[in-house]
Amino acid sequence: MNKTWAWSDIIAGLSLAGLLLPEAVAYSSIANLPPQAGILALFAGLLCYGLLGSSRFAIVAATSSSAAVLASASASMANGDAAVRILVAMGMVMMTGVFFLFAGMAKLGSISDFIARPVLRGFAFGLAAVIIIRQFAHVAGVQAQHTDMPRFIYELLGQVQAWNWLSLAVGLVALLLLYGLARIPYMPAGLLVLGLGIGAGQWLGLTQHGVHVVGHIDLQLQAPTLPELGYGQWLRIGELSIAMLMILYAESYSSIRNFALRHGDSISPNRDLLALGAANLLSGLFQGLPVGAGFSATAANESNGAQSKWAGWAAAAVLLLIVLVLLPTIALTPVPVLAAIVIHAVSHSLRPSAFYSYFKLHRDRFVAIAAVVAVLLLGVLDGLLVAIGFSLLMLLRKLAEANVTVLGRLNGGHDFVSLVNYPEAKIIPGVLILRPEMALFFGNAERSMALAKQYAAASDAKVIVMSLEESPDLDSSSIEALSDLCATLYLQKKHLMLARLKFASRVVLQRAEIPHLHIGSFSELSVDDVVVMAREVYVDKG
Repeated sequence: MNKTWAWSDIIAGLSLAGLLLPEAVAYSSIANLPPQAGILALFAGLLCYGLLGSSRFAIVAATSSSAAVLASASASMANGDAAVRILVAMGMVMMTGVFFLFAGMAKLGSISDFIARPVLRGFAFGLAAVIIIRQFAHVAGVQAQHTDMPRFIYELLGQVQAWNWLSLAVGLVALLLLYGLARIPYMPAGLLVLGLGIGAGQWLGLTQHGVHVVGHIDLQLQAPTLPELGYGQWLRIGELSIAMLMILYAESYSSIRNFALRHGDSISPNRDLLALGAANLLSGLFQGLPVGAGFSATAANESNGAQSKWAGWAAAAVLLLIVLVLLPTIALTPVPVLAAIVIHAVSHSLRPSAFYSYFKLHRDRFVAIAAVVAVLLLGVLDGLLVAIGFSLLMLLRKLAEANVTVLGRLNGGHDFVSLVNYPEAKIIPGVLILRPEMALFFGNAERSMALAKQYAAASDAKVIVMSLEESPDLDSSSIEALSDLCATLYLQKKHLMLARLKFASRVVLQRAEIPHLHIGSFSELSVDDVVVMAREVYVDKG
């Protein structure tokens, strides 16, 4: 191993440990689980991704978004029973790991693409706002019954007389220190603020003034067992785990891909799915939080000078030493200091500038805003499901678009372009050239062929040339729609010829044996070649 790399990785690992440990404890509070849940998840993520992952920069640990989703999901199923809530959380993390493993074995490395980036950014923005507001309530020492933000904020403001102003002051000072120290390279700001908070808490006797501390952290490992839950509970956990998987992988893959592109590294999405699956399964078995490659930890690892996976191993070694020696001391961390660490960690997602490009381009801005509103009004869990629903609706709307373009020859050459976009393009006498702009499938085939019939009825062309370059394959609904088009054109004494036909589409059309549609080798030719053939066979011969 290169010595320069070794030292840079060790330095990066030392700095990284100062970020990961406070965040692990802080994210446990978001999930409403004991502090050890985040610490156990941290070791599971570093170990499994270090062994199986493909990125040299990615750091897999608990994330704020997955912790918030886990808290909402487990609370919705536990009905106030703390023991059941822990079992549900354990089952959900394990099930998420199993789904990751299945996705990796099935080579589904592109599953995160089903969540559109505008929706993901909107969800992250709304989630960051929810987390910050809830952490503020913890610092103020008050509670609210409702989970939706309008009523939560109303209850929070209604209890202003009961706020603990000393606790608020401690949280504010900690937050200012975090933002200030974060500007210093290689500075473990989180760990330093954590230490200062513990020292100040003991010196000033903050607990005597109503400032709470984290409390006992029990890291005694028990034999991993499956949570005892009913069949119906497992079914519900399975549904929620799919949503958890999509959010975790979208966040993880975005971090992994961004830093790989920046450094020209090659990555393996399917290998990373297996690594995330193993990490979540191991974390769930020991009652840890769900884990993913969060952007903040991965960015800190890269900016601290990491060159290989040894940075993650170095961080794990330092964390193990801290946990073995200083765990009772960490339990004395004041809650407002922990809340400040959470707020600082999620604040990078609370940037309105992330939506600027959508308003500038006049694209997807309402979808992004809708995702924000869904989280604020419906809560984290329902907001997540609505956000995923928005993504799927966007996909279905795009796929179901029926748009058939009429083409003309450009400047007498071999190129055929849209007559709408290029009015100077010329129509070929006796030939109508059409091109469906989306891949044909059951959702758009009928309407696309109906448009083709309208164009054909309005034209005196003898031959309709249809370019199917956008359709790599054809399903049965598309075959039936093409058959209806052929029958209609035959009654009008017109002929249908296909161009740019893909191999899979050609095979299925030959099997279909559509009357009056001859599928020959010419169907794979360019539009220009098929037009020349159409004129020779049908037009010029009269």
